[in-house]
Amino acid sequence: MGWGFAVAFLRNGRGADDPFNISCLFDGYKDFVRIFTTILLSNVYTFLWTLLLIVPGIIKSLSYAMTPFILADHPELNNNKAIELSMAMMDGHKMDLFLMNLIFFCWGILCIFTLGIGYFWLCPYMQASYAKFYEELKADYAQKNPM
Repeated sequence: MGWGFAVAFLRNGRGADDPFNISCLFDGYKDFVRIFTTILLSNVYTFLWTLLLIVPGIIKSLSYAMTPFILADHPELNNNKAIELSMAMMDGHKMDLFLMNLIFFCWGILCIFTLGIGYFWLCPYMQASYAKFYEELKADYAQKNPM
């Protein structure tokens, strides 16, 4: 369902007619094996990099961050191809995503002071920001690597 949540905000950012249709949260179950194995594989890769040290794990998690959006845009891509495309798209943009996550981390700490009520606004804002970041990243990648 996390993948569906990301796709819902991606559709909303693109101006879909009905962006928050509840059924889009469950669209990932139509292609469950491909989506589940790709996300699991990226988490395993991140875990293995984290075993080396914390910093390489953080860098690789930033590299793999766009994988769910790539899976939504390219249903023909399998496990490693989506992860490799995410790494290629994030080349040179990892610091931007790290700083965005750092700001969200600080806002998350502030949400604790509201007894968790602030998360009702922070979580959707985070997903919308990630979707917008992906759209800008995709446009930049297409401009640098025309097909």
